[in-house]
Amino acid sequence: MEPHATRLSDWPNHAPAVVRAVHDAPGTEASIANRLAQLGFIAGEPVRVLRRGPGGREPLAVQIGETMFALRWAEAQCVEVAPPADD
Repeated sequence: MEPHATRLSDWPNHAPAVVRAVHDAPGTEASIANRLAQLGFIAGEPVRVLRRGPGGREPLAVQIGETMFALRWAEAQCVEVAPPADD
């Protein structure tokens, strides 16, 4: 993971972020990274955690582009994010 990057599952609610990379979870049969990429979780895309389920865990309501998704915690663990670059 690059400096200042963290997992989407650990990112604070409403804080802007940018996807840096998507990784498969160890020990999973299906490619979570491929599924997330098909949904738009690709490097450079802005993303934001809008809210979390009961107990602050799952599901996570996540906005990428103009679309909102509900992600399981394990899926959010596969998305590496960082603060947006200052322009």
